[in-house]
Amino acid sequence: MIKSMTGYGGAKGESGKIEISVELKSVNNRYLDCTVKLPRMFISFEETLKSAVQKYISRGKVDVFITIDASKASDVEIKINRPLVEAYLAVLKDISDEHGLSGDIKAVELTRFPDVLQAEKRETDTDALLSDVCRTLEAALAGFNAMRIREGEKLKSDIMARLAEIEHLTTMAEECSPRSVAEYRNKLETRMREVLENTEIDEARILMEAAVFADRVAINEELVRLKSHIAQLREMLESEKPVGRKMDFLVQEFNREANTIGSKGNDAEMARIIVNLKSEIEKIREQAQNIE
Repeated sequence: MIKSMTGYGGAKGESGKIEISVELKSVNNRYLDCTVKLPRMFISFEETLKSAVQKYISRGKVDVFITIDASKASDVEIKINRPLVEAYLAVLKDISDEHGLSGDIKAVELTRFPDVLQAEKRETDTDALLSDVCRTLEAALAGFNAMRIREGEKLKSDIMARLAEIEHLTTMAEECSPRSVAEYRNKLETRMREVLENTEIDEARILMEAAVFADRVAINEELVRLKSHIAQLREMLESEKPVGRKMDFLVQEFNREANTIGSKGNDAEMARIIVNLKSEIEKIREQAQNIE
């Protein structure tokens, strides 16, 4: 399945009353370069989140933006210092008994004594939070991958169409090559007749020259390799694994064969075919650079 290296995904989640937001985007890159940006206090999550991303992506520059909003979460807990309350009550009772005082002590009055109520910061369960962040990241990655697959299908369709044109041009070059040899033989014979005029022409010499020329301009090997490359590229486009790097290499081989054929061509028709051939190969190369 062909995937584009460019894509975007986002998702929102929560961990208790903590709100989580994840966004990620990617652009072309030769290798995988993943950057995770999240609040400094949760920097310890970074390696776990990078590992999660690497399960989905093998190539590209990926930026992951994670927001963790705890503003709506109550992270302060009020506790009663019960031993101190008991001590205060015991002292107040002693005072009442000793001085014959009466009256009940109200709770609100008791809370005015120092340290009866204590405010403590509730500890965040980082394991639970990390699990929830990973779950939200997975949701964002699912959308991200869906977008890359859609873009990949467009790239595949375009490359397949260009491969069909390259195959057509290859057939044209194959048909043009024998004609070039025959035309060379005829031109050679005409020139020799003009130079030698009435002298008898050595047919063996013409055949030898034509054979040397045919060997020099023979493109059979290049055409066979080019056809093989076309078949390989079609197989890659059906692969379930990332093939971007292999495709880069294979397109270089396409260019090498086209250049060799071009250097052997000696007529206008072959030159036109090679120009069109190289144009299609270059367009495939540009598209291949977008593939994971």
